[in-house]
Amino acid sequence: MVGVPESHSGWTFITSHARVLAVIADNPNVRIRDIAARCRLTERAVSRIIADLEQDGYLSHTRDGRTNIYRIEPDKVLRHPAEAGLPVASLLSLLLQDESARVGKPVAR
Repeated sequence: MVGVPESHSGWTFITSHARVLAVIADNPNVRIRDIAARCRLTERAVSRIIADLEQDGYLSHTRDGRTNIYRIEPDKVLRHPAEAGLPVASLLSLLLQDESARVGKPVAR
């Protein structure tokens, strides 16, 4: 079992919400435990972030047995006024390209 991730102090360029969404975009069947490990968050924090994303319509899920299958709404626009009109798919394409370059795997399209 993965323990509580090491803490981080200071600011970062990418929010935890964006990190969680990118992990889900990379694997729609991913477990909360695995999201937490990749994002270095607690499982409780990931659950809250998923609830936020679902509440605002960026994400939905269906159950398949004991597994959640997530679906991202790629045309939903980002929330901040500075990114007005920019769809979440644009952000995810940047994050997934970066992730694939770091771990050396092809980008899922």
